[in-house]
Amino acid sequence: ACLLFASGMAAATTTLFAMLSRGTHVVVTDDSYRRTRQFLNQTLHRYGIEVSTVPCGDYDALEDAIRPTTRVLVSESPTNPYNRILDLERFADIGRRHRVKTVIDATFATPYNQRPLEFGVDVVIHSATKYLGGHNDLLAGAALGARELVDAIRGLQGITGAVIDPFAAYLLVRGLKTFALRMERQNANAQAVAEFLAAHPRVAAVHYAGLASHPEHDVARKQMRGFGGVVSFEVGGDLDAASRVVDACRIPYLAVSLGGVESLIEQPAIMSFYELTSEERLEIGIKDNLIRYSVGIEDADDLIADLAQALDRAFASA
Repeated sequence: ACLLFASGMAAATTTLFAMLSRGTHVVVTDDSYRRTRQFLNQTLHRYGIEVSTVPCGDYDALEDAIRPTTRVLVSESPTNPYNRILDLERFADIGRRHRVKTVIDATFATPYNQRPLEFGVDVVIHSATKYLGGHNDLLAGAALGARELVDAIRGLQGITGAVIDPFAAYLLVRGLKTFALRMERQNANAQAVAEFLAAHPRVAAVHYAGLASHPEHDVARKQMRGFGGVVSFEVGGDLDAASRVVDACRIPYLAVSLGGVESLIEQPAIMSFYELTSEERLEIGIKDNLIRYSVGIEDADDLIADLAQALDRAFASA
């Protein structure tokens, strides 16, 4: 069953509120969506719910963190912004063995590329604002799982009122009509962009699961149809160098969202995490030279040529 919400965070928060109560415990991986971690560590903490955070990909730490009061394991795959990949089968198995529910945010993957329910995950969250809508003109979220679980979440949704409005639902249905076509193109474009960046001398690292150099590439190949439309990369320089690259790009819009037909680019250190110091950002893994590129459906050669000239201009005096 699937339940629609007013936003992705409405789906995530309502789902977790429905599954947790005072005195219970939840485990979350450290590379999960930032707002979800804030909700768990700041909001739910005030209601007597305990939270443990473990490193993404450390399955021993995940299992060791489970207590008698643990009710939910929360993670994301691929993660934002580093495209880390969770072994869904292993994650779901840990939950089953300990009789703990598992929740995955699969926004970056979309149902086109990855279906966690088929690997045994209990609940899947999507921000439909992104790829499912696909046009950067709506807010919506979704929670999917077994009917009895979704019905329990639906009961709380009726109380909190986090329902999708009719026009947003209409726009979402419109977007879904071209969803598969868009994802096929965005998968191909992102792969081409990632391969170009990986070979560029001014790029220090590329974070994209479609590259053989990605640490979880084999896991991604096993459980994903394609690797998504977001490519994150680090330029060989500092905060200002990354800013010069972003400013020199001519095709992508400067914006923090993702998943639409238009390419978007952002520098997380001064946009998504602007309120933190460099030291605070580094503590949560956000580097000053990191750039996140949400690849759209434009011509791949045009996107690559634009990145090439941007990198050349940004480092022209270096």
